[in-house]
Amino acid sequence: MDPITQFNRERWEALAQANVEYSRPMLDLTADSARMLLDPRGMMGTVSGKRVLCLCASGGQQSAAFGLLGADVSVLDFSPTQLQRDCETAAHYGLTVKTIEGDMRDLSPFPDAHFDIVWHAHSIVFIPDVTPVFSEVARVLKRGGLYRLSCHNPFVQGIDERDWDGRAYPLWRQYINGAEVETTDPNWDIGYPDGTSRRVEGPHEFRHTLSALVNGMAQRGLLMLGLWEELSTDPNAQPGTWEHLKLIAPPWFTLWARLWP
Repeated sequence: MDPITQFNRERWEALAQANVEYSRPMLDLTADSARMLLDPRGMMGTVSGKRVLCLCASGGQQSAAFGLLGADVSVLDFSPTQLQRDCETAAHYGLTVKTIEGDMRDLSPFPDAHFDIVWHAHSIVFIPDVTPVFSEVARVLKRGGLYRLSCHNPFVQGIDERDWDGRAYPLWRQYINGAEVETTDPNWDIGYPDGTSRRVEGPHEFRHTLSALVNGMAQRGLLMLGLWEELSTDPNAQPGTWEHLKLIAPPWFTLWARLWP
């Protein structure tokens, strides 16, 4: 494991143990809410009986949702605590999931053309080069299989609501593929239901240009079906808030692709 991955693994372990939002098991899912969580755009179709890889999508959320929809679920992640949450959530629902500790760039535990769907959580930002990920995803997908990817909008990556200067959210970081995104504050603010919060140091993050993402997939036969930004639902959001930032500069998007049949 290279030093960057080792550092990020340690940081994710700390975040998971601090009960970051993405590490909180979803214990009240229904079939309807599970589908809305996974596929609000209606891209997947029926998943019952299909093999699904939740790639870096651990924490007791997406794996349980796929299980409730009847899928044969595998989860690969590098955080043992995150994977343990998947096992606990599966037991809660009486489901079975396969959990594997590993790196998203190395899917060697799985054979070629094995999965119908690879559902990739918001994590590709934590590695400097997307090429090995897309190569491995294309290898383990069946022909005609679906790949879902969530990632940062690279044009505004590194900006948050605290950057509001009274007029705008300034762009100043260079647009370089694979560059580490520098932040003024490396900590993540974790909010809890009781209103308290905690600050935990976050992982290293890297920018991937739109051309690197789209062309990297297309060159491996992963052809885009659609792309959707996460937009604000509050047109009257106050400047300097997260919802206002999403009105001006949507921070991330979801992309669906199909492996060319």
